[in-house]
Amino acid sequence: MSTEKIKAEVRTEFGKGAARRIRREHKVPAVVYGHGNEPIHLSLPGHDTMMALKHGGANALLELDIDGTSQLALTKQVQVDPVRRVLEHVDFVAVKRGEKVTVDVPIHVVGDAAPETLVVTDAATIQVEAEATHIPEQFEVDVTGAEAGTQILASEIALPSGVTLLSDADVLVINVTAAQTAEAAEAELEAAEAEAGIEKDEPEAAAEADSE
Repeated sequence: MSTEKIKAEVRTEFGKGAARRIRREHKVPAVVYGHGNEPIHLSLPGHDTMMALKHGGANALLELDIDGTSQLALTKQVQVDPVRRVLEHVDFVAVKRGEKVTVDVPIHVVGDAAPETLVVTDAATIQVEAEATHIPEQFEVDVTGAEAGTQILASEIALPSGVTLLSDADVLVINVTAAQTAEAAEAELEAAEAEAGIEKDEPEAAAEADSE
């Protein structure tokens, strides 16, 4: 995975008011934890940080320039404003080159399964151990032509060299089932409505015929 370089500034002000001031300057408050050191409170350039996180994915690795000192930082938690969709805060874990880290890597399904099937992703991520600078962005699972009844377990996901599976080997990741027909879906809906005591209105023509 590529490492994005970001220039960081050490923060000396804390609290909600300080965070708001930082955001007004189009910067992002952040904290770097780890390696037995005190947390480092930073402010990062908003746009550059947003783009770096987009490029790096769920486990983006940034190279932070903190007062001229380079620090590798693995993204752990990102807070985004739900309305404006801008970064509000980022938590990082300090890592070193060659160090093994535990991460949850997203599953990405490719290909089309057999006709009249439904592909269900039971596990959106699997947990692995990988070298900090070689974390996979995602694991592709090809379901091309997969028939109903096909199940893909965590142990069947192809992992790059140096990456070790930590999730339970028997965790169900992908489940290919038979697609429900329209008739079956309607019958299921009617059964649910009957159980709930919902009565459908009779069609107008039928209602008129009954009244004659």
